[in-house]
Amino acid sequence: MDYQHLALTIESKIAMVEINAPPANTLSTKCITELRTAVKDLASMEDIQGIIITGAGRFFVAGADIKEFVPALGDEQKGLTMSEAGQSLCNEIEALQKPVIAAINGPALGGGMELAMACHFRIASENAVFGLPELKLGLIPSFGGTQRLSRMTSTATALDLILTSKQITSDEAQALDIIQVIVPSEELLFTALTVAKSFVDGKSMESVKRAIECVIKGNNETLEDGLARESKHFGELFLTADAKEGVEAFIEKRTPKFKHL
Repeated sequence: MDYQHLALTIESKIAMVEINAPPANTLSTKCITELRTAVKDLASMEDIQGIIITGAGRFFVAGADIKEFVPALGDEQKGLTMSEAGQSLCNEIEALQKPVIAAINGPALGGGMELAMACHFRIASENAVFGLPELKLGLIPSFGGTQRLSRMTSTATALDLILTSKQITSDEAQALDIIQVIVPSEELLFTALTVAKSFVDGKSMESVKRAIECVIKGNNETLEDGLARESKHFGELFLTADAKEGVEAFIEKRTPKFKHL
């Protein structure tokens, strides 16, 4: 598919999705639609094992396209539709059974921060900043920010960041477990690719996708239900050719040759 707001490249079975919607990479309706299409397509491509999402230019994503709000004001249904589209994008990213890494090259604000939080792992450049400024517009974060941030940090921290609308640095975001790694800007994409490869190299994708599902779904359910899913997937893997190959390779002290089956 030809994208208007995205650039897609592939290296070593890792797809790089670059949001390119100058000047600030805002998440317009069109951009969200293209991202959802790209995510769906990459999910179905067996030769793609991981995904990196980043921004072109100075911004990661500056937020939603505020210009689209103007004609929607006074219409509750239009506001609901905008929120549901953004939430669907973030939910679909989080639900992917391939590791998704946010390579945050610059400001990640509003919907941009929410998009980053939906990814499985977050790497930021030293000059990235984060914030949820929606209350300054008389609105609230609506792409999942009120829910993911509180689960990622704490209720008090989420309320602090949302109610103050303040921006925080990469160092502050890392201290709050919002991001995992900080690197110089020139090392961002190389580091993201290295991390993505470390998540999948030498592993069976049958194991990778089940591990991701257990962790992500388990975060929103009871411990009992999460443990039941874990046992179920562990049992399912005993039926796979890769489990047989992995165990035999370990016993024979050789490198396994997984076929992802």
